Amino acid sequence: MATKIRLHRMGAKKKPFYRLVVCDAATRRDGRPIEEIGYYDPTKNPHEISINELSALKWLNEGAQPSDTAKSLLRQAGIMQKYHNMKNS
Repeated sequence: MATKIRLHRMGAKKKPFYRLVVCDAATRRDGRPIEEIGYYDPTKNPHEISINELSALKWLNEGAQPSDTAKSLLRQAGIMQKYHNMKNS
């Protein structure tokens, strides 16, 4: 089963709130996730990002592919750097 790390949109109209989730690659954007690993709130100033580092690293090691936006959020949280350091060691 191919898994992806991507955003799940929540919140009201014009007030988005996203959860960072791991889901099967074939499911739709707001389909049932396998696991929620964090959230992203773009409405706050500065943007609020909270990611469970251990879960994110576990899923990346198992082969989950992050979407472009999810990869950017993981990079901002410093998780992609830790993943690459673990992979190259």
